Amino acid sequence: MIKIENLNFSYKNESDENIEYTHALKSLSLEINDGEFVAILGHNGSGKSTLAKLLNGQIFPTSGDIWIAGMNTKDEDKIWDIREKCSMVFQNPDNQMVATTVEQEVAFGPENLQVENPKLRERVDEAIKLVGMEDYVKKSPSELSGGQKQRVSIAGVIAMLSDCIIFDEPTAMLDPQGRADVMNIIKTLNKDMNKTVVHITHYMEEAAMADRIIVLNEGRKALEGSAREVFSKVDEMKALGLTVPQVTEIAFKLRKDGYRFDKLPLNIEEFLELI
Repeated sequence: MIKIENLNFSYKNESDENIEYTHALKSLSLEINDGEFVAILGHNGSGKSTLAKLLNGQIFPTSGDIWIAGMNTKDEDKIWDIREKCSMVFQNPDNQMVATTVEQEVAFGPENLQVENPKLRERVDEAIKLVGMEDYVKKSPSELSGGQKQRVSIAGVIAMLSDCIIFDEPTAMLDPQGRADVMNIIKTLNKDMNKTVVHITHYMEEAAMADRIIVLNEGRKALEGSAREVFSKVDEMKALGLTVPQVTEIAFKLRKDGYRFDKLPLNIEEFLELI
């Protein structure tokens, strides 16, 4: 679904007159398979959000290439096809809200793709149902909670029938229940609907749900592997300014004190079994 080769991205530095350009991504190469759930981790300034914008064709590589389903993001004739194939959900849902009601908001994306009724109506209804917002179709997005707004944003992407969805820290502004609701929707999209998911997050427990984790540091790929492989490298993660799931760290400390664990747990259930 996504192929990145020797990707570099630099932008003009306006905050420091002694440094003309900031190099956000450096010689990055990676592939994400169709139907895969990949989490992207990294501290602030590691290049995560820059990568998301590059994948969605909002900005373009300084050098190197990105292919989305075989289409190069540098190909201006393909940019709308790329954005249809690979959609994006932002951290702040208010940045995506443009309509006066929930159903109009969800319809906005497919309408711009020139989807006509009755298909448009079907797509909107199905997307709203999937995110559990059927009782709010006539409500204004401004009347909704943060979690409800994020559900509407996701419904708008679902209605576009995108094969790949990029989530740029979609739970960062939500309470624990809102985060859990959004993560359940993301898992449904990936496991039940076979959508390719790229999930950028600061929450290690969310990343633990992914098939694969990629850790960025100063614009380069620092670590890559399954959640268990990456989170087992507790000292390396800390050296990169990151944490691991709380239960993983507790088990890691217990192992250092002499307790035997065949594997480090990723969640409470695994930890209880091991104990």
